[in-house]
Amino acid sequence: MHQRITDYLHTDMQSWRHQIHRWPELGFEETRTANRVAELLQSWDIETHRNIGGTGVVGVLKRGTAQRMIGLRADMDALAINERNTFDHRSQVPGKMHACGHDGHTAMLLGAAQHLSAHGRFDGTAVFIFQPAEEHGQGAKAMLADGLFERWPVSDVYAIHNFPSLPQGSFVVRSGPVMASEDNFEIVIQGVGHHAAMPHRGVDPIVVASQVVLGLQTIVSRALDPSHGGVVSVTEFVTDGTVNVVPSTVTLRGDTRSFTPEVQIRIESGMKRVAEGICAAHGAGCEFRYRSVFDPTINSPAETEIAAKAARAVVGADQVTDVFQPPMTSEDFAFLLQARPGCYVLLGNDGDGPGGCGLHNPEYDFNDAILTTGADFWVSLVESVLAT
Repeated sequence: MHQRITDYLHTDMQSWRHQIHRWPELGFEETRTANRVAELLQSWDIETHRNIGGTGVVGVLKRGTAQRMIGLRADMDALAINERNTFDHRSQVPGKMHACGHDGHTAMLLGAAQHLSAHGRFDGTAVFIFQPAEEHGQGAKAMLADGLFERWPVSDVYAIHNFPSLPQGSFVVRSGPVMASEDNFEIVIQGVGHHAAMPHRGVDPIVVASQVVLGLQTIVSRALDPSHGGVVSVTEFVTDGTVNVVPSTVTLRGDTRSFTPEVQIRIESGMKRVAEGICAAHGAGCEFRYRSVFDPTINSPAETEIAAKAARAVVGADQVTDVFQPPMTSEDFAFLLQARPGCYVLLGNDGDGPGGCGLHNPEYDFNDAILTTGADFWVSLVESVLAT
């Protein structure tokens, strides 16, 4: 049965979320949001630090004498999407909206911070991490580079993300991979341009590139263990030709997804081998570039059980599961999990109701009904990990 610890703060959390939703800010531009977060933390007598990793905010709340310190993270950035919703709290900034629920994540952590400051029963330190620039995989790295865990040496770190396809208020808490990596690639194929009527006088990079696109699909289907997930997607095919000119260059771009560093390495080496081999067979040049943007988000076993216990205390065991097929989407909380053990928790946003609209959709909105659930989870986690 839901304890509803922070239910008395629901109206406030909803107000904070709607305010943040009305004024969305992209990565490293979250000045207005960060200022509001910092002002609220300070008003509750929480030690507050601004401009961590750019626009990040860190709140530090210590009780008792224990040295243990845990981190709780919420993301603050919005997306470059035009909102189609018509409700009163819709975005007031053309071309920007909170289409991933970071406004809700921020409001839930603020609610937990206020409650813990006023009524928290724990011995140790809770570190509230309000992170910028999650969407493009830069915010966690920036905060880490700015000494996040040197200045606040947490033993473990946790995050919540809403998930529209899950029932309202339910939790997925799963050990191991829970989100995929994202790597970006660019393959520049250099042929010899020529008149379309004289194909024998050149090297056609479109034919070569087409074979490369097809060849790349064999990496997942034939070079990976079928039980190991992987995706290779070519999303751009760009040439410098015209209607009667075979181009001299084709550029292929796209991304790959996987759940383990080992598969990441295997995909990269396989792509390079396939692209360079096909190009060499046709006498074309090949430039292969590969860049990791997000690493896999991998939950550690002990901290996953800690998070599951806290979730069960809030909503009951029947609303907490580890049965879940991880999606191929990515999350830069992965970089915090590389620095510290922890757990990335999914909270149901309502698979059938208004909160069921998919993330990154212009008609998406965070479900206010789960604000209390998320804040209660944070309170339960802190008070169980830092038990008096």
